[in-house]
Order: sequence, then C-alpha cells, then structure tokens
Amino acid sequence: MTGIRLHAPAPGWAIDADVVVVGSGVAGLTAALRCTAAGLRTVVVTKARLDDGSTRWAQGGIAAALGEGDTPEQHLDDTLVAGAGLCDEQAVRALVTEGPDAVRRLISTGADFDKTSDGEIALTREGGHHRRRIAHAGGDATGAEISRALVEAIRDRGVRFIEHALVLDLLTDAEGRTAGVTLHVMGEGQHDGVGAVHAPAVVLATGGMGQVFSATTNPGVSTGDGVALALRAGAEVSDLEFVQFHPTVLFLGAGSEGQQPLVSEAVRGEGAHLVDADGVRFMLGQHELAELAPRDIVAKAITRRMLEQGTEHMYLDARHFGAEMWAERFPTILAACRAHGIDPVTEPIPVAPAAHYASGGVRTDLRGRTTVPGLYACGEVACTGVHGANRLASNSLLEGLVFAERIAEEITAAAPRVPGAPVPHPAPVTLPLPVAGARTRIQRIMTAGASVLRSEASLREAAEALDALHSDAVAGGDDDSKAAEPGVDSWETTNLLCVARVLVAAARRREETRGCHWREDRPERDDANWRKHLVVHLTPERSLDLRTTETSDFPPTLDAPREP
Repeated sequence: MTGIRLHAPAPGWAIDADVVVVGSGVAGLTAALRCTAAGLRTVVVTKARLDDGSTRWAQGGIAAALGEGDTPEQHLDDTLVAGAGLCDEQAVRALVTEGPDAVRRLISTGADFDKTSDGEIALTREGGHHRRRIAHAGGDATGAEISRALVEAIRDRGVRFIEHALVLDLLTDAEGRTAGVTLHVMGEGQHDGVGAVHAPAVVLATGGMGQVFSATTNPGVSTGDGVALALRAGAEVSDLEFVQFHPTVLFLGAGSEGQQPLVSEAVRGEGAHLVDADGVRFMLGQHELAELAPRDIVAKAITRRMLEQGTEHMYLDARHFGAEMWAERFPTILAACRAHGIDPVTEPIPVAPAAHYASGGVRTDLRGRTTVPGLYACGEVACTGVHGANRLASNSLLEGLVFAERIAEEITAAAPRVPGAPVPHPAPVTLPLPVAGARTRIQRIMTAGASVLRSEASLREAAEALDALHSDAVAGGDDDSKAAEPGVDSWETTNLLCVARVLVAAARRREETRGCHWREDRPERDDANWRKHLVVHLTPERSLDLRTTETSDFPPTLDAPREP
C-alpha cells in the first residue's frame, strides 16, 4: 500500500456487503448479477445512473465465434494479429473459447440481438476480422440493448445499487487486504456526501479514461477513476500507452471538445469507403483488408493523408447504402449525422480519429485478480492481456462479459471472509488538488503531445507541462489560479492528471511503434527489445516506478501460477 489518498473528508456513513462492484457497464453488471446469484450480498456503485456507462454507447456489437464455419481458433488468430505481438495468448484463448456461451447467457438474461430471416443471430464484420462474427442489436444500438437488459435484470433481482457516486479510495485492513471503498454520493438520496462500503472483495469496472484527451468517443464519466484508485492503492497498471483512437469519429470542427459522435466500424463492415476530398479511396493498397484493416492501421492512414493534404478530416462514403439501409441498419448514426447537418444518404460523412479505448489498465491475471489481495478489475479499466497493443474491434464487450463471469466464479469459490476492519495508513499522503481549470489544460496537453502522432519531443513537452500542473497543485496554486476545493470536479481532475502522467511516461519509455502507439521518431516495430509489457506502480513518495516484463506474457499477480 502506498498510503496515498485523495484530499477528501472522512466517511460519514457506511454500509456492509460481501462484494462491492464499481461501475455499471457490461462488466460491472455481469459481475454483480453472477455474485448475487451465488448468494453474495452485492452492492453496485455507479458514477451516474445505472445505464449511463460506456456500454450504452457501443454501436458495432459483440464479437464471438457464433456463425457457421467460424471457430474460436480463427477468432484467436485475428485477435493476436491485431494485438501486434503483445496479446497474452492464454487470456485470448479464454476469451474466444468462453465467449460464445457467455453471449448465449447474455441473451438468456434478456438481451435481444438482431436476427436473420430464418431466426439466427445476424452477424456482421468489422476491422481485423476475417469472418462475420459481430452480433448486433437495434442495428447500431448494441450497447444500449445490452445495458437495458442488464439494468433490468439488476432491478428485477433486487441488487442493491448506489447511483451518482464517485468512488474515491480503496480501504484495506491490517493485513493489507481489501476492506471496501470510500465514495462520494452526489445530490439527494438514501446516502449523501462521503461514505464507505465495507466489503472483502472490490471489483473495479469503471470503464475508460477517454476524457484525458480533448476529443473522445467516451462519455463525460470516463475520467480514469479506477486506474487512479488502483495506483493509489499500490496496484500495478500496464500498457497505458496503448490508447486506441477510433478512425471514424464524426468531425464537428477543429475546436470541438468532449464526447464526439462515433461512426461505427460496422458501417465500413457493410461496405462504406474511406475517401479523401477528391473521392480517392486511399486505403486500397495500404492493407489486404483495405477499410477493414485493424483500427491502428486505419487511424494512421487517415492521419497521414490529412497531413499530406493539409486537411482536418477525411470522408466516409456510404451513399450507395440508400435511405432504407441507413434507416434500418444504422438509425443511431443516421440521426446523429443529421443532427449535425450532415445527411449520409446524400453526402459523405466527414471523419477524423478521436480517443476511443484504453487497451491498458489495471494489471490482472486470468481470474481478474490485481496485485492487491481482494481487489479485482474487469472491462476497460483492466489490462488482462487480451488486447495487446491494439484492441480487435468488438472484443471489448466480450472481454467485459467473459472476465466478469470469471471474477464472480473466483469470488464465489473463495471461502466467505469477514472483512477486516479498515485501518488508516500509518503515514497517509493526501494528493494535492489541481488548480482551477486544470482539466481543460490536461486535455489540450495530451491532445497536442500524446495523441495519434507521438515523438520524444512531443511527449517530453507533454510530460513537462503535466509536471508543472502537478507542481502548481503541490504549491497550492500559482499567480493565475488557486488550488481547487475538494469536490467531484477536482477529484476527477486529480485522477485525470494521474493517468495522463502515467500514459506519457509509458509512451516515452516505449521507444518503438507498435499497434496504436505510433512514434514518429521510432517508426519501426522492435520485437527484440520491446515485445514485452510496461508495468507501472506508484511509490509512497508519489513517483512512478516503471519496469518491463521478461516476455509478452504477464507474470502472476498474487504469487499464483497462471492457468495452463
């Protein structure tokens, strides 16, 4: 344990549970449902409403070998190729072999996927997949349907939940084991202000950290809270440099910030073409799959073309779909485009890459265990080894599903344990709150220095600017601004600053180009020196300790052998 905490009041109330799940996306709600079914007292803590996580924004679908002629082995091969040599093959094999049945259990929970005329699950294709294996719902509203089904199941089964609650820090007992979390509940409700949930098992399912960049597909709640909490608790995180930038995000103008509308990869899967302003299909000849190449390759190609032509975006042309197909297959995207004055039925869609998915996160083993006893992680907040250097399209929902089930099995199989009484660290260190306005500054620093294009020079400038923000916070402000007061905004900004500094440090250390980490000054992939993972933890002195693994496999997290 580091003894590092957010600057927050002591808990004014507490409740007890066997398991506390932080997050309400596919990973969190699946874990909560499975733990509840096993008879464990489960509490779900979520930052907004139950259905406000990242899952509901997922458009394309969920990947699994469900189609005729498809096999888990083929799905594994596509995943390993996309991961650019850094996938943990054991983790990927668990994902693809358990995935089909996990999807069927999701359907039995109430999720309604689109069907073909003969009643089979309709499957489409996305980037990096050599077969049609993407199950979807509502055309392009898969995440919303999955979220609806899981939330309904949570309510039907009477799972206790606390909405509008920002998790703060991990509680531990005298032996250093997990004893629950502190949290701040916003607004009126059964609980208010800072409190605690005491539990011997904590499952982090807090989603991503896309809000660390100016433009992202992530909702506003995605501020890296789980990764930052884990770092403060002494857990290891891995591969944070591998941030996937979705190639086709609706371009709303150079100054647009915050959450941007996604144009699903499934649009390209159905035959849309990427073109420049002259109508030239520039992905032809770039990769055997052209527009359906893995996302890192497409994002790089778009960015290169933009630089060559001095433009701010490219175009996605799907006019040949016709009005009927647009309305039936992609109603959500059609509505979003038209809301911004673009009609994809009659004109190409302006698109540009934006921050989308964190392939790295809190390091876990195949049972979801982190390096802190009793602390688990799944979904985007976790780094299971499945995604490697670049996530294969639509593997994210499947990863959340499969590893949440594995975590629930692990917690259930463990002998019931009464949590030890939470004890304060003997010498706690409170993180300083960033100065007012730091959130926007962090996002602009990261967008300028650590976005799709990176170099030692840009990353050094980003690191220096982030260090200056940290120094201002330690000093209590500067001439232009004062330190913020404790509260949701300042705690989120503290988390963003933490994960930004780790991301930049890792990106500087990885001196190569691999997957979605593109170094202009190190343009080649270097397997001899860098086919390994970067692992980071926070020292009690608030400094970052970075090391590399010996191979592309992860070492054990809790002195236990990995599965054969």
